[in-house]
Amino acid sequence: MTATPVPAMVELQGVAKRYGEVNALHRVDLSIAKGEFVTLLGPSGSGKTTLLNLIAGMITPSSGRIVIDGRDATTLPTNRRGLGMVFQNYALMPHMTVFENIAFPLEVRRLSKAEIKRKVGEALELIQLGHVANRKPRELSGGQQQRISLARCIVYNPTLILMDEPLGALDKKLREQMQLEIKRLHAELGITMLYVTHDQDEALTMSDRIVLMNGGRIEQQGAPDTLYFRPETVFSAEFIGSSNLIPGTVEIDADGAYALKTALGRFAAPAPDMALAAGAPAVLLVRPENMALAAAPTAASVAGHIEDSILLGGVVRHFVRCANGSTLVIQELNQPGRSGAHRGDAVRAAWQPQHGRLLPPAPAG
Repeated sequence: MTATPVPAMVELQGVAKRYGEVNALHRVDLSIAKGEFVTLLGPSGSGKTTLLNLIAGMITPSSGRIVIDGRDATTLPTNRRGLGMVFQNYALMPHMTVFENIAFPLEVRRLSKAEIKRKVGEALELIQLGHVANRKPRELSGGQQQRISLARCIVYNPTLILMDEPLGALDKKLREQMQLEIKRLHAELGITMLYVTHDQDEALTMSDRIVLMNGGRIEQQGAPDTLYFRPETVFSAEFIGSSNLIPGTVEIDADGAYALKTALGRFAAPAPDMALAAGAPAVLLVRPENMALAAAPTAASVAGHIEDSILLGGVVRHFVRCANGSTLVIQELNQPGRSGAHRGDAVRAAWQPQHGRLLPPAPAG
């Protein structure tokens, strides 16, 4: 039985943004389903914030059409788009109590005092901060302030919530806690959320779908595990997760099996998703966690010596310098009884051929 398609909350149709001769965003087509959590991920200057601001109505597109909840919103002002926004700096009013901050958008909408009290109470209960209703923002931690900012956004039931690097000002532990908090709120409320970040771990943790931006274009989009395990380009492979990238030339055996001839050896690999002809340049991707230290040659391995090993709590990363001067990274779990590897040790970086992935080379320049 075919699943019924979920209606779109946001549709971008050929949307582009130019500033003089500079293309901040090239022509983009994107659809975000109702109730979906979509993350715009990419480095600075990739176009992700421009895309968010276009949907928010902060800037107008140079071309294209923006549809929100079935309505053409291309020229609508922000306050008529039915959305809420959460920023990195919280944007709480310091002279107001927590209750008053959350109540403010309801007062603007002229709800009754009884309705405001009920809705603010429900929002505080949802973020589990009812006990701080009478405090001022300065009396709260950064994580609490961001949760208040979220409550102020969801209290008037927007159909769409936009978040621009909302956790960037928090320390690592608080950021991880807030990621789970936002994910919980999304699951409970079912509101469509569009989230901007440059943090790959954040995107992988929270998203239903990641839209990876590069140079004002969509590089690749899909579920987090799709982008991690099946990147389509070198940029995707490098930006999401750590990567070992071995350049070479494609060879195709008589039986159709693929291999890559490289300066480090010839390595079998699964057939690529994209067309790569024999003799074409390509790159073999192997994730560090799919590599292991080996004492003897295996079906796919490279000789070298350990240049360094770094302990990262639950994992250890070994940097293996190969004969041609390149470095391969191996990541293994750190656990009691783990055999130690020392700087200068002769080793082999080994992997299973099925764990490799052939990609086209990165564009020149």
